[in-house]
Amino acid sequence: MHSYTDQIQQEVRLQMMPKRIVSLVPSQTEFLAAIGLDEEVVGITKFCVHPTHWFRNKQRVGGTKQVHLEKVRALQPDLIIANKEENVREQVQALADIAPVWTSDINTVSDALHMMEAIGNLTGKQAEAAIIIKTITDKRIVLQQQSAGKTRPLRVAYLIWKDPYMTVGGDSFIDAMLRECGWQNVYADRKRYPQINIADLQAAAPDRLFLSSEPYPFKQQHIDELQQFLPDTVIQLVDGEMFSWYGSRMIPAFDYFLEMQQQLT
Repeated sequence: MHSYTDQIQQEVRLQMMPKRIVSLVPSQTEFLAAIGLDEEVVGITKFCVHPTHWFRNKQRVGGTKQVHLEKVRALQPDLIIANKEENVREQVQALADIAPVWTSDINTVSDALHMMEAIGNLTGKQAEAAIIIKTITDKRIVLQQQSAGKTRPLRVAYLIWKDPYMTVGGDSFIDAMLRECGWQNVYADRKRYPQINIADLQAAAPDRLFLSSEPYPFKQQHIDELQQFLPDTVIQLVDGEMFSWYGSRMIPAFDYFLEMQQQLT
């Protein structure tokens, strides 16, 4: 029997190295693939679109908010991997009657790195996880060096939803990634994912307004709609996966941020 503590401080006990894993979080699913857990992962959600061959071929057990418990039970997992924010607490508690559940809680880059190390440990993929963590850390240093010495941080706002408009507060992982770039979130004093309106944006007057590709798929038409109200703000579409996926996606994310920085200077 091996005992682990997850990121919500719950004890997770495993009889042996897990051989049948169900992942309920898209970014963590991608990380499991990156550390070589192919046959071991038997179930994913309908939002686990990376890697594409897993999305096409592996059993889907519902969405992140609506997990089909019986589908999970039928897979006979020996480990379920969840997330505090993306999954519903009551469902996670019910899943614990089926198999041990390891739950992440990601609000910072450090949290994400700890999650990868921990999952590497409990799946026997410590070396593979360590390589990914080092690669991310090295790229992070390059980005920090690029950010150093800026006379004034770029003031930015980041929209994740429309009708109503929703942004990101200072306790979110997206805010942490914005700060990695040396940018100042104009809504950093708010919590989680607050609703805002056009008047709020006009009052905040950000230098840049980022429109995410997910969960709401912002397009050029939304730039055009907002630009008339924010004539002095540069509005652009950004890849939401780069800002919100914690795991191996952070490797290309830091390259993406570096390129964004260079374009914005």
